[in-house]
Amino acid sequence: MNGAQALIRTLVDAGVDVCFANPGTSEMHFVAALDDVPEMRGVLTLFEGVATGAADGWARMTGRPAATLLHLGPGMGNGLANLHNARRGRTPMVNVVGDHGRSHKRLDAPLESDIDAVAGTVSGWVRRSLAPEDVAADAADAVAAAARGQIATLVLPADVSWSEGAAVADPPPPWTPPGPTEARLGEVASVLQSGEPTVVLLGGDVLASEDGQLVASAIAGATGARLLAETFPARMVRGAGLPDIGKLPYPPEVAIKALAGTRHVVLAGALSPVHFFAYPGVPGTPVPEDCTVHVLSEPGEDGVAALRALGEMAAPGATPQPLEASRPELPSGRLTPRGVSAVVGALLPERAIVVDEAITSGVGIVELTSGAPRHDWLSLTGGAIGDGLPMAVGAAVACPDRPVLVLQADGSAMYTLQALWTMAREQLDVTVLLYDNASYAILQGELSRVGAAGGGERAGQLLDLGGPALDFVALATGMGVPATRAETAEELAEQLGTALREPGPHLVQAVLRPAG
Repeated sequence: MNGAQALIRTLVDAGVDVCFANPGTSEMHFVAALDDVPEMRGVLTLFEGVATGAADGWARMTGRPAATLLHLGPGMGNGLANLHNARRGRTPMVNVVGDHGRSHKRLDAPLESDIDAVAGTVSGWVRRSLAPEDVAADAADAVAAAARGQIATLVLPADVSWSEGAAVADPPPPWTPPGPTEARLGEVASVLQSGEPTVVLLGGDVLASEDGQLVASAIAGATGARLLAETFPARMVRGAGLPDIGKLPYPPEVAIKALAGTRHVVLAGALSPVHFFAYPGVPGTPVPEDCTVHVLSEPGEDGVAALRALGEMAAPGATPQPLEASRPELPSGRLTPRGVSAVVGALLPERAIVVDEAITSGVGIVELTSGAPRHDWLSLTGGAIGDGLPMAVGAAVACPDRPVLVLQADGSAMYTLQALWTMAREQLDVTVLLYDNASYAILQGELSRVGAAGGGERAGQLLDLGGPALDFVALATGMGVPATRAETAEELAEQLGTALREPGPHLVQAVLRPAG
């Protein structure tokens, strides 16, 4: 058995049975070994950023490590932005990065690079297999490391891959996240019983769990604390029957207002919030200076168990406050961002997976979908745009029996548009709602927020996506995805409804233009 065969068999035995790949010469023995281990599903992507983003979406929905296959340092570099998002979302992932054969390294071939250094910027675990006998054990260790909520990168020299003498390794033992400590529970219980204004900020496994949200709601109802979700949760279960948990706003001035007057912030699976960027005259965090931050559970710990224990201590017998089912009315007339959100809220299917990269166009989307049928919401965790379409690929591969809806801004769509081809090739049940406002609208707001002088015609050209206009219907059709264009709310409702009912991938381009 060669190194590649042992590697793939070990990954499959450990529960990693999908690999999103953009391979090259150094990875050809891995590719060939897929025929020897048919349980491993190989999914081809046309760009490494699609492979890494798809692995992110797959792992968020399954809770198991995904795999990628990347070609040398430049290939990993191409996937780095979505690896950054995965790292910030604590996504379990195993990267297999091919490298030159051991004797070829010293020749400084054109594609030679410091893969280990590149991998170290996003990986919590990095190792290089030095012999075929090491590969399987290294792969098992990579899966164990990834299961802790981090990226594990295994560098596989080509000759180690093709050489004989490897053997399959046993799967690693299951990872059990640590539970709550008595000291933290006692501290937080005292805070909740103090009567002082308190916000419980939820994140991580708490938001991904129905039970976690319901327990948090019961505690909040009994103690008077407010619940907020972190701004961009990796995965959040939402909809009727669950609590109405608003998100901490993204704009710094709004986030500061949301926490004003708070004396205590309790973190349950979330990190203490900070603004994405520095702004002149604005503090780096929305947490008030006279507010104390308390940790109930850190990301990677069992936050649901911590909340259950806290409820027994601080709010025994309390009941949650779930939302009743509700839908917005379908709007009419010219499309607006809020009108698009109303259409989504009115038509969102049961058990949908929503991938949210609407950026500034998602006005009202959280409010107008809160009472929709139960669904999962995946967010852009690290701020590196271009994760929406790839994450949808991974989510659809992970959950083929569930509809996937991508709320996709036009500018960020162009980063990884190749994902449409993979959707078509794999016939994934993904509907892309493409918000076409012909601009980097998020940057137009940031230009004034940071106090940059000017903002005239030349500056505006760097934020404008017009001239030539992007024809997403033609782009999608050219990659095998049926597409339509909507300019009114009525057209959007008809086209989106059709796309959601029909199996396979679809794209609906929602044209958002100023009135006049």
